[in-house]
Amino acid sequence: MSPLADLDESTTDDDNASQTTEDDPQPVPPQPLQPTLAPAQAPPTATARERPNYQLRHTLRGHTQSISAVKFSPDGSLLASCAADNLIKIWSPFTGELIRNLSGHTKGLSDIAWSTDGMHLASASDDTTIRIWNVGSGLTTKHLRGHTSFVFCVNYNTASNLLVSGGCDGDVRIWNIARGKCTKTLNAHLDYVTAVHFNRDATLIVSCALDGLIRIWNTTTGQCLKTLAEGHDAVCQHVQFSPNSKYILSTAHDSAIRLWDYHTSRCLKTYMGHKNEKYCIAACFSVTGGKWIVSGSEDNKVYVWDLQSREVVQTLEAHSGTFTHPQQNMIASGSIDPDLAIRVWSDRGPPT
Repeated sequence: MSPLADLDESTTDDDNASQTTEDDPQPVPPQPLQPTLAPAQAPPTATARERPNYQLRHTLRGHTQSISAVKFSPDGSLLASCAADNLIKIWSPFTGELIRNLSGHTKGLSDIAWSTDGMHLASASDDTTIRIWNVGSGLTTKHLRGHTSFVFCVNYNTASNLLVSGGCDGDVRIWNIARGKCTKTLNAHLDYVTAVHFNRDATLIVSCALDGLIRIWNTTTGQCLKTLAEGHDAVCQHVQFSPNSKYILSTAHDSAIRLWDYHTSRCLKTYMGHKNEKYCIAACFSVTGGKWIVSGSEDNKVYVWDLQSREVVQTLEAHSGTFTHPQQNMIASGSIDPDLAIRVWSDRGPPT
């Protein structure tokens, strides 16, 4: 079953939102792009047994400048981090051991992405290039050039034969990995592209930028299929498809995380309580134990929300960026100056 197959749309932020299931979409009248305000009544409260119990497992240190991304490998056996110190570090999330450094970029890094088999890692750098690394050997296997400014974000498709990247030149580029060539350049946005992501079958790409827009693209044709706007005071700075590719999760500088039905351009749920006004902080889905939304925050905490009720069910004293483990109830978070640490958290089960 799809991880979000039983998403309860009856508790959406839109009082007129459809209550049909994701497996039986029905046409609805067009709705405004701006998300409506959450209902005044308090959301349902999760019981103690339903709440996560994440506790600190490891604190990893080694980066000498601000950490920009931390991501588990697809099988969860490794954790990669990148930072403004030009380095990628590969760690064991279970022991906290540093396994190796990947060195080659000449300027700081903003993002990394794992191939589905966990053998390769792509990295996006301020040196305007993307590198594909063999994680086992630590060597660069491809060096992708084409962006005219800093490369800010990168992601593989599920088959890992394509890569999508976004840059500070406003372009989204699609790359053929085997050939090491850019196959399509989308003049996507008028400002920094801060996130790009393929849907599950790689037919669509979602992007967002500091121009405040979220755009959905046809991967094959490069056509823009839909544009969503967060609102006048909500500049979107991270976006991704849900695991089942039926929804989009976005974060914005109005300290709100939104779950969108992009087919109908409606905001279904809004998650609030954290602080995000300055940095590009990613939120992510956690579906290994409960169904949570997880995000870092500029108040140096990690917030965990119940996906359905939108209630904050746990806060962790950590830092800004977060990523969830694909198979176990684990979270990794990374920080900027002055802490410069990565923390790995695991869910210890119901509190005693």
